[in-house]
Amino acid sequence: MAGQAPIALEGYDKSEMRSQFAALCFRMRQDKPEILLVTTRGSGRWILPKGWPMPGKTPAEAALIEAWEEAGVKGKAYDRCLGVFSYAKSLHPSHEAPCLALVYPVKVKTLLAKFPESDQRKRKWMRPKRAAKAVAEPELAQLLRNFDPRVLDKPAHSSS
Repeated sequence: MAGQAPIALEGYDKSEMRSQFAALCFRMRQDKPEILLVTTRGSGRWILPKGWPMPGKTPAEAALIEAWEEAGVKGKAYDRCLGVFSYAKSLHPSHEAPCLALVYPVKVKTLLAKFPESDQRKRKWMRPKRAAKAVAEPELAQLLRNFDPRVLDKPAHSSS
């Protein structure tokens, strides 16, 4: 897997960097993974559900909450970061801040029709290659293209 591209901080102060937790929601169909993408509320671009850190919640728990709010997902979050991607977060019409999203896998058990943002977003299941082509962020596209849920059942690498 290629390395992470440098984080774009041109025109920003490092103290402006924000972090979010993203849910890579997946299911298995005919022994192949499918990834659930949602649209943004503004431009309608395809993205992963994601949101800000939450007090008292692990990153994986926060990602699972975002998956519910933005996509109607009920499932199991894995406490294993798959990678990161950077993007410019629009905070209001005249201000963007650089953001680093940490991606956590969520195995979808149920997809509900009514959820907090159901009237503001569309959602769609896609195979990893198609999902990678649908997103705008190159680092996220690489994560989606290379996603293999079988790694979730293996122990994490230890650095000893």
